[in-house]
Amino acid sequence: MTIDKQSSGGAEASPIVFRLDPGSGVPTYLQLVQQVEHALRLGYLGVGDRLPKVKEVVQGLAINPNTVLKAYRDLERKGLSVGRPGQGTFVAGTLGGRSRDQDGLLRELLGWMRTAEDGGLDEESMVALFTSALHEFRTGSATGAVAR
Repeated sequence: MTIDKQSSGGAEASPIVFRLDPGSGVPTYLQLVQQVEHALRLGYLGVGDRLPKVKEVVQGLAINPNTVLKAYRDLERKGLSVGRPGQGTFVAGTLGGRSRDQDGLLRELLGWMRTAEDGGLDEESMVALFTSALHEFRTGSATGAVAR
């Protein structure tokens, strides 16, 4: 799943472009919801920003309009968006934007990714390694060769 921050080429432009990963096993509507949540956490979206219009998403991703509507209803139920008839769907809530701490952590993570790539890891291997480390961190169990 990818979040692209668009340049604001006009008042109607949305700062987010949705991407789908058909091999992820995650339902399409949920991928859209997760991308909005990630964009909120990273500060790419803020209150008042317009989400892409349903028609734009349908045309761009070749998906059913009901899928987009389901995602937008889910976001609205969570208090993260609000629909305005004739205008579109807008961000109405936040999940905490990007902090200075996150900026530093992002720089460190990008450095780690460069090191991993230099070590021969591709993107999928990096995701697998990161996911495994996150699981070990959350559960407090070191299943691999590295222990605390």
